Formats: sequence, structure tokens, C-alpha cells
Amino acid sequence: MISDFSSLYAGHVDMDDIGYGGVPVNDRSFSDDHLATGFDKAEAIVVLLDRMGYDSFWMAEHHFQPEGYECIPNLLLFQVHLAHLTKNIKFGCGFNIAPMWHPLRLAEDYAQADILTGGRVIFGVGRGYHTREVETFGSPLIDQVAARDLFEEQVEIIFKAFNQRSFSHHGKNYDIPPRGVPYRGYELKEITLVPRPRNLPVEVWQPIQGGTTRALDFMAKYGIKGQIGGGVAEGGAMDGVIADYQAALARAGRETELGEDLAIGFHVHLATSKEKGIKEAAGYFEENLKMFGPLRLSRRMTEQQIIDVSDRNVAPTADLPDIEGAVNGGAFLCGPPDQVIEQLKALEERYPGLSRLNVSQPVGTPQSVILEQLQWFAEEVMPAFKSKAEAAVPAD
Repeated sequence: MISDFSSLYAGHVDMDDIGYGGVPVNDRSFSDDHLATGFDKAEAIVVLLDRMGYDSFWMAEHHFQPEGYECIPNLLLFQVHLAHLTKNIKFGCGFNIAPMWHPLRLAEDYAQADILTGGRVIFGVGRGYHTREVETFGSPLIDQVAARDLFEEQVEIIFKAFNQRSFSHHGKNYDIPPRGVPYRGYELKEITLVPRPRNLPVEVWQPIQGGTTRALDFMAKYGIKGQIGGGVAEGGAMDGVIADYQAALARAGRETELGEDLAIGFHVHLATSKEKGIKEAAGYFEENLKMFGPLRLSRRMTEQQIIDVSDRNVAPTADLPDIEGAVNGGAFLCGPPDQVIEQLKALEERYPGLSRLNVSQPVGTPQSVILEQLQWFAEEVMPAFKSKAEAAVPAD
């Protein structure tokens, strides 16, 4: 049963001339001051979410983006700050990109944030999808085999650091602690993370994109929960992946209801009619696809479409995915609140174990629209799933 509502903000700044006919992604470049407005935008969003009864606010870690789409480089640092501005909401790391960290530094920083926020930070890890980011930090991404091997070893180290008072690790990429290191009269054999998280076991989330057997079995081995859709990914439920995740949990010895330990994400745009919503949100949908399609994050796009979407003179009349298709296919929730409630109730029936829903707006959506949409959703959609005691608090 859906009971927890969260929202994702990847860190995009307000921008003009959006959509297929707008400024090409690679031609966008904003001033340092405007890029920093992503922090102000996140503050405004999280204060509203906290007031309106949302359970968590998820943000994404990204680097080196003068184009203005994903402008938050350090989630844990920012979340400690946001905790001072809010009372109840939790903060999701969606996601800390492990290959851009040393795993022990990531584990330390999370543990400190866990303590300083009183357990309000939700840990998340991902492999990354921007070669500009991951390769610049010295980790592989183009070589997918090496990238997967590195990520899995990093996660193993992080779990050791969280769950063992002292530990060692000697693997392909890391030697912790290095053998033969003298320290204050003895030779290092093990180390201890200081601090360790106060709240154990640590709840860990990971995005599910391709949903390979290896990836899902790895998640099941460590009890990692999965997020499907929303943000950069195609929205909505993917039946095959959800069933495969349940099967992976069963192979690991855990029987669950379909949808358990998963969060499903949707882009949402409420309006008085579906047609009005499609008209209002079309540019945001197109800007989102224009940004993420060439990164191979939309399984629907052909090689020719990826070429066409980057050319503002071709894209508006090319055979590209449109918002009507996404709405009619159920990946983009668009229309009156009653219609959205009906769609989510159907989702609830299909996946009885599902408890968390993540709603967000595409990159390119201005702050004013995001705030309006999230408040409207809290006032007219969430009460259909939450008890009266948990219902949204009216805005001031």
C-alpha cells in the first residue's frame, strides 16, 4: 500500500528557450551566480515538502555541468544544511556516485551526516552515467565491466565499514589497510570507521536501470532497495524489472510481496484536464529528454533520434518521443487530481508490496511551477493514500 511520498530534484536551474526547438543542451552555459541558484531552489522545495507532509526529498550528485541541469556536487554536505531548515522530512541520496569517491570517505561522510541530522539522511549509491564526471575523477565508465567490478567492490567496503567495528579488505582495487604499514609500534591489520553511523543497519537505495540478473542479485545480497523511474529514467512501473527484483530477493532467501523494497518514480503535472496538462508540460518533457536521451537513458530512442534531438532545427518535426505518448502510456502522470489518484490506485493493486512513490517534475521546470505542482499534489492527491493524521498541512 502506498504510504510514503517523496520528491526528486536533480539540481537544475531555471532556464529559458526550452524544448525540442530551444537552445541545444551543449550550447547552454550559465554564470556562476545563476548555477548557484540551484541551492536556493532546493531550499524552497524542501521547506514546502516538509510543510506539506512529504516523507523525503531526494537529490542527485553531479559535477562539471555549466549547462545547468544537475548542479549539486555534494549531497551529504547540503543535506546537513537542509536539516537545519526543516523539522521532519528525510533526505535521500539519489545517488552518491561511488566511483567518484573513495569508499571510506563516502562511508565516513554519511556516518557524520547521520549523526548530525538525527538519522534523517537516507543513503544511496549509484554507478553514474556521465563519462565527463566519472572518467575525470579517475574511475572507469566507458569500460562497463571495469565500472561494475569497481562499484561492487566499493559497496562491499562500505557495508564492512558500516557493520563491523574493525575490518580489513584486500581486493582487486583496494588494499585496506595496506599490508606492512607500521603505526605507533605495531603493524596495521584492521581499521575502524570513525564515526560509524548511529542508526544501524543503514538503509541503502540504488537506482535500477537495466535490471540485469547480476545487478539485482547484488542488491539482494546486501539488502539494497531499488528506485525505478522518475528523474532521468523513464517514469512508471516496469513489470518485468519489478518481478525480477522480487525473484532476486527470493534467491537470496527472502520472500516478499510484489513491489516490496522498491520505489516507483513518476513525472507529474496536474491540470484541470489531461489536454491542458499536456500543453503546459510539453516543453519540460522535451527538455528532459533532450538532456538525457543522448546519454542513453531512454530505452525508447533510436540512434537517429539521439542525433535529431540535439539539432534544434530538426528536432521539432522529427519523429521523437512526445509527451502524449508518455502520458497515454502511463509513464507521465498528467491531468486532474482525481485521474492521477485513479492511476495510482491501480498501481497499488498491481504491486501490493509497494509503499513508496516518488513524484517530480522534469528538468527545465521552473521553481514556481515545481512549488505549485508539489503543493497541489500534497493537497489533493496524497490525502487519498494517507490517514487524516498524516494529511498535508495547508500552506501559509
